[in-house]
This record gives sequence, C-alpha cells and structure tokens, in this order.
Amino acid sequence: MKKRTLLLGLICLFMQMAFAEDGSRVWLPKQNGGNASITTSIHTPTTAIAVKELQQNWDGPAVHLQKKKDKQLSAEGYRINHTGNQVTITSSTDQGLLYAAYHLIRLQQTQEWDKVSLPIEENPVFPIRILNHWDNLDGTIERGYAGKSLWNWEELPTKLSPRYETYARANASIGINGTVLNNVNASPQILSAPYLQKVKSLADVFRPYGIKVYLSVNFASPMVLDSLETADPLNKEVIRWWKNKVKEIYQLIPDFGGFLVKANSEGQPGPCDFGRTHAEGANMLADALKPFKGIVMWRAFVYNANDADRAKQAYQEFKPLDGQFRENVIIQTKNGPVDFQPREPYSPLFTAIEHTDQMVEFQVTQEYLGHSNHIAYLAPMWKEFFNFVPAQTLKAIAGVSNIGTDVNWCGHPFAQSNWYAFGRLAWNPSLTSEEIAEEWMKQTFSSEKEFIEPVKQLMLESHEAVVDYMMPMGLHHLFAWGHHYGPEPWCDIAGARADWMPSYYHKADKKGLGFNRSSTGSNATAQYPAPLADLYNDMKSCPEEYILWFHHVPWDYTLSNGRTLWESLCFHYDRGVQQVRKFQQLWDQTESYVDAERFKEIQTSLKTQVRDAIWWKDACLLYFQEFSEMPFPNDYERPIHTLEDLKKVNLGITNYECPTEELLNRNR
Repeated sequence: MKKRTLLLGLICLFMQMAFAEDGSRVWLPKQNGGNASITTSIHTPTTAIAVKELQQNWDGPAVHLQKKKDKQLSAEGYRINHTGNQVTITSSTDQGLLYAAYHLIRLQQTQEWDKVSLPIEENPVFPIRILNHWDNLDGTIERGYAGKSLWNWEELPTKLSPRYETYARANASIGINGTVLNNVNASPQILSAPYLQKVKSLADVFRPYGIKVYLSVNFASPMVLDSLETADPLNKEVIRWWKNKVKEIYQLIPDFGGFLVKANSEGQPGPCDFGRTHAEGANMLADALKPFKGIVMWRAFVYNANDADRAKQAYQEFKPLDGQFRENVIIQTKNGPVDFQPREPYSPLFTAIEHTDQMVEFQVTQEYLGHSNHIAYLAPMWKEFFNFVPAQTLKAIAGVSNIGTDVNWCGHPFAQSNWYAFGRLAWNPSLTSEEIAEEWMKQTFSSEKEFIEPVKQLMLESHEAVVDYMMPMGLHHLFAWGHHYGPEPWCDIAGARADWMPSYYHKADKKGLGFNRSSTGSNATAQYPAPLADLYNDMKSCPEEYILWFHHVPWDYTLSNGRTLWESLCFHYDRGVQQVRKFQQLWDQTESYVDAERFKEIQTSLKTQVRDAIWWKDACLLYFQEFSEMPFPNDYERPIHTLEDLKKVNLGITNYECPTEELLNRNR
C-alpha cells in the first residue's frame, strides 16, 4: 500500500513538473485541441498557420477563411462575422487572415466571444509595428535583463532553435510585423556575407508569420568591411558600396525591411563626421533601398557633451532638416526628449516635424524602471504619450525589446505584459491600459474575478508607483553610474561627461531643485507648441509631474496642493514605498488562483521591489535634504539608512546584467 501511495505521489509530482507554468508559453493558448471545422480555399504557408492555430485552439462554430478585396480594410485589416453556424474571416491578404485567427482565439481565451458585437472590423493604426532588439553578436544584450540574446549566431544558419518560431508566433498574435535583430550600436560584421546567411535563416522562419527582418547598420561599414578610405555619403564609391550591399541582401531576403541607423550619437559614426547632414546620410541609404521598397529608420537620439541642455538637441538638429529627407526615410524619436526616463514630457520634435514621416520609439525593456526586478506595467506611460501626440500623425512605432533566453522570455513574469501591451497598442493605440491588462491576465494567469481585480489594480498603479519612489515631479537621470539601476544623485566621476552625471539634471543647490528649461533658463519650453509652451514655461501653471523638468523650484515654494516643494518631494517618495507594500498585499490575495511556482517568484520579486523603493527614497531624500536643510514631515516614514552608508553601495554590474538578490544583499 505504501509503495502504491508513493508511486501515485511521484506520478502526481511528475505531472505537476511537466505542466508547470514557467512562463515559456507567454500569453499563447495551451493548444488543448479545438473541435471546430476550419475551411479555406487558400493554401499558403501563412494561411496554413492560421488554419492550424484555429484547429488546435478554437472551440466555437465552424470557421471559413476567405481572401477578398474590401475598401474598408487595409492590407493587414480583417473582418470577422458570424452567420448561422459559421464564422467567416475576410481579409485581402494572408497576413490579415492570420491576425484575424489570433483575434478570434483571443476572444475565446478572454471569454469575450459571446459578448462582442459583430461584425468585427480591424485595421492597424500603424503600418509598421516593430521590435528593436539591442542584441550584440557576442550574445549579450545592451539593457537586457532576461538572459542572453535569443539569436544564437554561432549555431545559425544550420541550427534553428524552436524558440524562434514561438517568438514569431507570439509577435504575430499581437500584430507585430517587424523585428530589428541587432543593437543600434551596430557591429559592421552584421553585413558580412556569413552573417547575412544567418539573418536569412531567421527571416525564413519569420516570413510565414508576417514578420519582416530589419538590421541596425554601422555607418562606417564600408570602411571596416572593405577598407574604403571614407564613409562620406556623397562619395561615389561609398554610394556604390551600399547599393551593392543592399542588392546582396535582397537576393538572400526578398522581403527585407530595411535599415535602422544610430549615427553621430554616443560615439557612433555618421555623416556629420564627413561634413554632411543627417538628411544626406539617410538619403544615401534610402536611395539604395528604394528599388526594393526598403525603408530607413533614422534615429533622432543625438546629443553632444558641450550643449547646455541635452533635452533640446534632437529638435535643434532635425527641425531644420524637415522636408529634406527621402520619402522612404522615417525619423525615429524616443518618446521623451532625453532617454526613456520613468516619466518625461513628450519630445517636442513630434509636433515640430511636418514634412517627414516619423515614428515613436518606446522602451519595453525596463532600463530605467528597475530592470526585471520591478513590476512596472508600461501601457499607462505609453498612453500618456498618445495624449499629446496623435497616433495618426505617426507612420510607425518601435519598441526596444525585453526578450532574452530566460525560460519566461522577459526575466519577470509581469514583464511579459509590456511586450504584449506594446503589440496591442501598436495595432490599436485607442485600447485602454485596463483593457490590455485584463486581456493579458486572462490569457496568462486566470479569468477569475477574484484574481483579475486586485492584480489589475496592481498593474495600473505600478508605473506611477515607480515614478514616485524613483524620480517624482519631473526629476530624471538620478541613476548610479553605468547600470541605471540604483540611486546615486551624488554621482560625480572624474573626467566623465557632464551630461552623464545626475547633477547635470537635478541642479540641486541651497536655493532649490530642478532644471530651469523656462525662458529664463535653457528655453526648451519654446520648442513646444502653444498653449503647452506657455503652460510649461510658467512655474505656477506647470503640471506638478513635470515641474522639476522645466523649473528650478525653491525648496519653500508652495505648490497648488498647499505643500512646499520639499514636503511634496517627501510625499511622493513615501507614497511610492507605501504603494509597493500595498502591491505585496494585493498579490498575496491571489495565491489560490496562481500556480505555486509563479506565485512565489512574484512574491519574492515584490520583496526586492519594496527594498529598492526604500533604498531610492532614503538615498534621494537624504541627499536633497543636505541642500534643503529642512526636516522630514512627521507623517511620513523616516529613512532607515544613513547617507554615508548609501554612498558606499557599489553594485558592480555591467550594462547587460540585472542585479541578483545575492548581489543586492551583499551591497547593503
């Protein structure tokens, strides 16, 4: 009897291990096998995938897929209708049919199929919806916190990981139709013949899922790969080199998407090195790509160490060039004017450029938001951007990927929600943060109301909490040197660039705190259109969430809420800490609705997040108190560290790592 009991126990344990929710499935269906009849007269690799997905995952009425031109539908758009005992999916392209199949399955997974109004008509707002991988050829990821690069360049092209197809499937399920495989700080070797064969092998996997491959290119590639004496974009030999290279790429990859370029920024080579403009550099590449319908995504992330205000530089360099770019050039601009900070006002370049296509670059990976240790649901931050920049004014959208070789793809189970949210907003930016969060939770965890309600609250409040305990009220770039993880507002590296130091941004002194970008300072407010320029320029009318971004505010200045600046600063930091403690309580309510593995993993990460929130609060308030010389308000939590001890913290991590629990403990 004992042996039988032990055997049954081992079998149960084995089954639990075999079907453990480790996050590897992301939000994709479990493929339990559908029972519907799926019919179509179209037989292509893409429609075959659509049929297979429906056969394995759809439990509703019979489905018929048909291609049909429709003036109301874009090339990737689709219609879903239900008449009698049959669901009909219509699109003018195979890709649209695949997206519709995933939509239908999503409605079933989220238990919305019986509630939706039919017919459903969907057209993507952005024709180009793309993930940017900051992956290096040595397998590291710049600002990646989920393991090594997904692309195993050493094994390619002969060995293809099954995760490549899962990656493509996940992206197609949320409507992403492009991927940049390599870091914007690009190695010229990506354009060498051996690597192009490797790129081809990935493109072949992604193609049936409607995903085009793009490459980041180094502007000096002709000099490095073929020893040309120059990379001057007006040099005939350079022009010929790029035309030949582009032709070589398209012979291997007929649907290649084009190039992403970081030029004359942070040491990267570019046309300005040869006395040429960004437009002349971009146009040279665009001319080479045009016969093949390829595009150039030219990044506006440029700044030099000598300017008085880094936030102004993209506008200053690109506004005068508006109208000089070829039609197949898109200016790619980060959502804010500095660098993916927890909160920034939108980059004024978006409302200044009128004659050149633009695309926004969001960061999905949490470089400045606690890496993959902190829960920070970013849909609310991206929605905030769209409150200022209408989606219809943009040609495309890009997200810096948070994907790596970790079993759960993104390092933290909740970090998957940002990959998902980026794709859904890239398709339809009018979706609410709440709608997307519910979709993701139901597909990833549970549809039970008792799970959805507390976790939805946690997710929707998480970004604001991170802003509060890191850099509230418009503070920015207070991070420790190199890794952008912990707080170090006092950082001062001998010989380092001024605009890489926190003091460049916070300007703390005995009078007050914040960067004066008003008309009495750098006048960055003038780059915004009226009435925003006037709103931001006046300290009295500037919204509190941006006040230290645009103004150097006296410590005793009374804000509209009745608090002084110092009291408001203490309020925000304290509120951020209390919020994360509340997140712990909310998550603890869900234990009976979540598998033990992920429940404990998230519970542990929230402990780290609380500790980090206290670290941030104490470090910043103790440091700024040295300037304000004001006491802590009685109704807020007192620091538990000393500034002297906090200044001794040295994580010693690289750009490519997320600090471990052991490392965090050792350095406290």
